[in-house]
Parts: sequence; structure tokens; C-alpha cells
Amino acid sequence: MIAVEGFPISGPLLVKVRRFEDARGFFSETYNARAFAEAGIRPVFVQDNHSLSREKGTVRGLHFQRPPHAQDKLIRVVRGRILDVAVDLRRGSPTYGRHVAVELEGTDGRQLYIPAGFAHGFCTLVPDTEVFYKVTDFWMPDCEDGILWNDPALAIDWPGFAGAQLAAKDAALAPLAALDTPFAWDRAK
Repeated sequence: MIAVEGFPISGPLLVKVRRFEDARGFFSETYNARAFAEAGIRPVFVQDNHSLSREKGTVRGLHFQRPPHAQDKLIRVVRGRILDVAVDLRRGSPTYGRHVAVELEGTDGRQLYIPAGFAHGFCTLVPDTEVFYKVTDFWMPDCEDGILWNDPALAIDWPGFAGAQLAAKDAALAPLAALDTPFAWDRAK
């Protein structure tokens, strides 16, 4: 059993899985294809990724893969806490260029589902943060792309310490205005 909440931007979903806690700790089923399908989330995940960010303020993103290898993502924090962000890149979408942002932490059992058509990134809010995420297509370097994480046009309210650690390739990404988006909005979804 999972609980799902939507956002004002269609597509991303906040997923809450059940946790069973006792004196030993907790047990949680973090992904169950049947339960997710019953909640309307039906992608087939093919790869799991796990990152460790040692420093508070580490920014990873805003990334996406272009078709034909676009990826849906299911993000959860194993340890620590992040501000997780998804930016709508779907041409024709009434929310193009807008974003959702949510704090996820290793102790809350919440996950963020992000469909293809969104750029994804996060900022670590505490040191030694581990993020685990599932994706629906394999990493393809030739399809890898992104937009500048701190582009003022995105109006993302990053914490003041965001960007303390940043990969050179992320710092060199272009702003949203320079993107020729490969994604189109599907009104039916």
C-alpha cells in the first residue's frame, strides 16, 4: 500500500510508502510494481543509481536524458536530507519552465516520482547524504543533457549554501532559454 500526492504541475508525484517500526528499527517495501501500478505509476525501471554527497550544499543537476532514451525517475534518500527539484521541459505545457521542489529525507519514507520531460536535480541539506533512484532507461552519454541549476528564470528557492560543491559540467550547463526541448506536452496525461 502506498499513498500518492500530486502537485500543481502535472506529472511528478510524491509517494509515501508504509514503514513498519519496532524496537529493532524499521522495515519498508520501497518499491512494489503492483502497488505502484494500482496508484497509476506504471513505468518499468531498468537501472538503479546510488550517490553519496559528502558536503552540505552539493548540487547535482539539473539533468535529463533526451529521447529516445528519456528517463522516468523514482528518487528516495537513504541517509541525510535533500531539496529535490523537477523542472517541466514539456513544450506546450501550461507549466513549462515551472518546477516542483520537495524536501526528502532518509527517515520519512517519501519518494519523488518524476516522469520523462522534466529536468531533475537536488541540493544536499546535510553532510553525507545518500540518494538512491530508479530509472526507466539506461544511462546513455550521447543523450545526457541538462539546464543550469541556478538559472534566475527558474525561480528555484535554493538554500543559500547551495552550490558549495558542484561538478564543472553542471556549472557549464545553459539556461532554460537556450534549450531546444525534445519533449512535448501530452494533454491526455
